[in-house]
Amino acid sequence: MSDRSGGPSRWNMPDRPRSKNYAFLRRTYEFMRPYKRQLAIFVAALAVTSLATLSIGAGLRFVIDRGLSAGSSEMLDQGLAILIAIVVVMSAGTFVRFYYISWIGERVVADMRTAVFSHILKLSPGFFETTKTGEILSRLTTDTSLLQQVIGSSLSIALRNVVALIGGVVMLVVTDPRLTALVALVVPTVVVPIILYGRKVRKLSRESQDRVADVGSYAEENLNAIRTVQAFVHEDIDRSYFSRNVEGAFITAMRRIFARASLGAVVILLVFGAIATVVWAGGRGVIAGDITPGALSAFIFYAIMVAASVGAMTEVLGDLQRAAGATERLIEILEMSPDIKAPANPKPMPVPARGAVSFEDVTFHYPSRPDTAALKGLNLNVTPGEHVALVGPSGAGKTTVFQLLLRFYDPRSGVVRIDGMDLREVDPRDARARIGLVAQDPVIFAADAMENIRYGRPGASDDEVKAAAEAAAAMEFIAKLPDGMKSFLGERGVRLSGGQKQRIAIARAILRDPALLLLDEATSALDAENERLVQTALERLMVGRTTMVIAHRLATVVNADRIAVIDDGHLVDTGRHEQLLVSNPLYARVAALQFSADSGTNFQAAQ
Repeated sequence: MSDRSGGPSRWNMPDRPRSKNYAFLRRTYEFMRPYKRQLAIFVAALAVTSLATLSIGAGLRFVIDRGLSAGSSEMLDQGLAILIAIVVVMSAGTFVRFYYISWIGERVVADMRTAVFSHILKLSPGFFETTKTGEILSRLTTDTSLLQQVIGSSLSIALRNVVALIGGVVMLVVTDPRLTALVALVVPTVVVPIILYGRKVRKLSRESQDRVADVGSYAEENLNAIRTVQAFVHEDIDRSYFSRNVEGAFITAMRRIFARASLGAVVILLVFGAIATVVWAGGRGVIAGDITPGALSAFIFYAIMVAASVGAMTEVLGDLQRAAGATERLIEILEMSPDIKAPANPKPMPVPARGAVSFEDVTFHYPSRPDTAALKGLNLNVTPGEHVALVGPSGAGKTTVFQLLLRFYDPRSGVVRIDGMDLREVDPRDARARIGLVAQDPVIFAADAMENIRYGRPGASDDEVKAAAEAAAAMEFIAKLPDGMKSFLGERGVRLSGGQKQRIAIARAILRDPALLLLDEATSALDAENERLVQTALERLMVGRTTMVIAHRLATVVNADRIAVIDDGHLVDTGRHEQLLVSNPLYARVAALQFSADSGTNFQAAQ
């Protein structure tokens, strides 16, 4: 399949390494270990029910030989009472076994989901440059759900049938060794199909999970961009691509199902064919007087138990194989080491925060573009309280400066400092706590206005949140929402305009009260009136704190204490607007392109 550009599909990514065994399932024990008491209760219940099940064969033998064959009503009644007692024990034990293994399954998966999500939050943005969000969500939801099914159900079935198989074989030998030898002949014919088909099922199970992840990834991207999809009348094309992905997942799933069905059919044919042979041989033994009717009945019961256990295990085998693949995918994430993490012994950031910034001969390459330097030997110093505007052509490296200050990445060479501290020597959370960010494309969460603003400082009171909203000129439109500050803003803020989203983001930064303020042209989405209101609020916010602005408007530039001109990752020049218009041809050209249309009169006056 081709993607929209006609090249190889983005969605058919190379398969990840497949599980070769069940070793990954053992890793789930790390999450089970805290619940040893519940595991012990489950194991005890499993042992009791298994012993009770095995006792039924002995009870049948007692009823037939001591009751029916001997013609003793008293022994028949006694045998029936024994069987009823065994059934009661089985019933109670089954309840306890099912309840506790289900509890363990739900608890372990809940813990694993939390662990995986917590670890994902620690991974640096470089990881998300090369990994699809839909793929991560698939592992966090689909794979963990599959694991829950296996731990809470399939694992219990597997253990129960393993015990029944072992116990059944022992009782077969005890009941009649000669007939047991006949049963043993079928073992190789059962084991070989399990091995051969098992490998195929494991392979197809992993492929099926990959294809489902592709479906989720494609759907997520299109739903997140639904307005663009509809604006370009792309529904039919996207529907077609989605259908192809769904059909691919369906075809892979059916191949897996066919392999599992074939495995079950072959095993049932061989096992129950062997049982029929055993019944025939045993019947001839009863006629010849070599075995009692009760012993034959018990033997047939144990043989059926063994056969049923083998059949059930072949069914569970497929689930265990899929769980092994799912566990591998989850462990794969848990074992990823974040590119950005706190050092073993982080140095403390100086107090109070001043907001000083320093780039010392910084060179940086994005992980997704390792051959292209985004910054090349950049040197830039910003003093506490200074207001610096970053100006340059698109792709010059302005946003990269912000990314490195937030320590989303580490430079390949050189040092980035905040308040004199090398960011690689401090805890990233401590450094980021001193920064307030307002991006050009603000992020609005699926929550109400109050919680979206409080995101800047989770411990803030309602009054502080409202004051921040007032300062950002956001209360004007928030008050008109159906529930005011408690109004749900929609996923990604779909109920707000671009300018309203920006004011929410500015209120969030105002509430944070940072020492270093990073503005990626915070007023770019506002109309003239609202820009004036917000610019006034920002000017108040900038007082006494360091501010770095990626500038696209003349007003931002002329109000800056200093302008840093960046081109192709280099710091070309610094100075005031009027000075750079004369001394720097690059700045003059950029200013003419970016600022003249914005405010022609003011620009000409500045010239």
